[in-house]
Amino acid sequence: MQPVEIPSKSQRKRDMEALQHLGESLLRLNRGHLDALDLPETLLHAILEAKSISAHGARRRQLQYIGKLMRQVDPAPIQAYLDRLNRGGHP
Repeated sequence: MQPVEIPSKSQRKRDMEALQHLGESLLRLNRGHLDALDLPETLLHAILEAKSISAHGARRRQLQYIGKLMRQVDPAPIQAYLDRLNRGGHP
């Protein structure tokens, strides 16, 4: 039986930062696109709230919170949707 490899602290941090950046990308979407993603209510609310925050520190903290919430969802469909939008395709 193979030992289970536990990701290093650095790898976990990179993974969390990637989710935070994905969450940042969601801030650029309009409400229609966000609704099409069928995000959990708490994540959608956090994204909409972040759009209204202008203070740098508060926005950074909100993005960290969005990154935390992103750990509870599968990022693959979200990334695929964003990739289609970036290529100019229709989601």
